[in-house]
Amino acid sequence: MLERLANAALFQLGWFACVVGGNSLWLLVALAALVIHLLWISRWVDEGRLILSVVLLGTAVDSSLRWLGVFDFTDVAPLIPLWLMLLWALLATTLRHCLRWSANPWWLASLLGAVGGPLSYYAGSQLAGVQFPYGQVPTLVGIGLLWAMLFPTLHFMARQLAADHHD
Repeated sequence: MLERLANAALFQLGWFACVVGGNSLWLLVALAALVIHLLWISRWVDEGRLILSVVLLGTAVDSSLRWLGVFDFTDVAPLIPLWLMLLWALLATTLRHCLRWSANPWWLASLLGAVGGPLSYYAGSQLAGVQFPYGQVPTLVGIGLLWAMLFPTLHFMARQLAADHHD
């Protein structure tokens, strides 16, 4: 239980540092939360594979949304900002730990994604100044639908990567 609470606290600390700090020295706080998580758990190679996989998928998803004009960041770049990539890494640290309860049955992950995804993006938009050019409500509804599919997929990745590593 302590491990799950610490995992949730590290995620929240890192989330806040990324969203409020953007691409600044605040990223060191989020990076520290990630390093503490990896040092705390014993299967850091296994966890590292999951984190890298989630960052790659998340960067592809959010960069695609950026290219489609769903998000408008202040910087001009082909990919999402570094702080958002780090947020994906931090999210990956929760899949086998404080959010493991949402993996089974799959609809729990879907429900959590449908509600938590839009809430996180909304809070992030307010704190980080990310704009939703298509409007707030349509964007958040779309994000909810996307995350209803995406979160069960992330849990599937967490299971598969663990199974692959131990074969």
